[in-house]
Amino acid sequence: MPSTPTTEQDSAPRLLVWLAVALFLSYLAVAMSMPTTSVYVAMSLHMGNALAGLAVGVAFVSTILTRGFAGRLADHKGGKRCMLLGLAFYAASGVLALMVAWLATPWAAFAMLMIARLMLGLGESLTVVGLLAWGIGLMGHQRSGRVLSIVGMGMYGSLAAGSPVGLALYDQGGYPLVALACMVVPLLGFAMAAPVVAVPPHGGERQPVSRIINRISDLGLVVFFQGIGFAAIGAFMPLMFLHRHWPHAAMGLTFFGAAFVLVRVLCSHLPDKLGGARVAFVSMMAETCGQILLWQASGPTVALAGAFLTGCGCSMIFPSMGVEVVRRVSPQMRGTAMGGFAAFQDLAYGATGPLTGLLAEWAGDSAIFMVGSLAGFGGLLLSARLAWHKRAAATAD
Repeated sequence: MPSTPTTEQDSAPRLLVWLAVALFLSYLAVAMSMPTTSVYVAMSLHMGNALAGLAVGVAFVSTILTRGFAGRLADHKGGKRCMLLGLAFYAASGVLALMVAWLATPWAAFAMLMIARLMLGLGESLTVVGLLAWGIGLMGHQRSGRVLSIVGMGMYGSLAAGSPVGLALYDQGGYPLVALACMVVPLLGFAMAAPVVAVPPHGGERQPVSRIINRISDLGLVVFFQGIGFAAIGAFMPLMFLHRHWPHAAMGLTFFGAAFVLVRVLCSHLPDKLGGARVAFVSMMAETCGQILLWQASGPTVALAGAFLTGCGCSMIFPSMGVEVVRRVSPQMRGTAMGGFAAFQDLAYGATGPLTGLLAEWAGDSAIFMVGSLAGFGGLLLSARLAWHKRAAATAD
């Protein structure tokens, strides 16, 4: 553990990995609560798929609404302060979730759970945007693709580990044990991140958020379509397995996360080397195929293969488009830009849970992944358009 780290060039990669490990531990608060919240609402509170999806998705709504605040805080006060504040909100969310079991009625428990999920969403916004700004400050904008890839490995590696751990804790001690774990893990991440040196924020003229969003909206739409497939797996794959009496209900996010991290390890250099648009196009093809497998799955093996292929596809889309975001904005606006960019993905996460939950009530579980397949096709068309424009611009030069 680094006790007095520096920002010298040779130490920056080591510090970034250290912070990604801190994120891995902290993000377990999100990962463990995602599948267990839907199971708790649907099966313990007996409120059905629609409200289960709402309980999962409301955290992402909170994240969407606070991305702008997180970006401004990172730009003005620095990524370190932003991340540490987010970790504190993670822990506070766990405290509120722990209180759910002691409330007298299901609706009171559901209301408290919604407040906890809203606070978790705020924590996620601050933590991730803060770490991205901090990491780019440590590594330099020319290696922003590597920063986005390593941060993503921390997040989605946590999702891979957190889903089975969360469901195992739920089986052993119910939702209160999950909530207790979700309170403890961000405190471990806080203890790791606090000693690391801060990077001073950039000075310079601040531009309106609306102008930044307009500049990056085409890139954001690609990650919006990508996010629908992941959100469908995170919110409903365990329920699909339970409803169909298939084994290994906890393994969907594990297969997704393992594929995600594997591709990140092997391909994290590609967006900086080849350009984001080309990498995103190939990635969207893989995700779309994975969602089609989930839509048509007749057994757990095909479903897990679909989750794995979706993870392969999702892995490089956010860093690929993120590289292009960093190239389009000035240094003093990168936190704001990354916050707005991430909000497109959050919007997919927030909308997918409740809307596909309603669809599942009417058309069955498989319809959720039909939506994911259509979204993947939309992202494929958009990324193809970006790649074509990039190639045309390079030819013109």
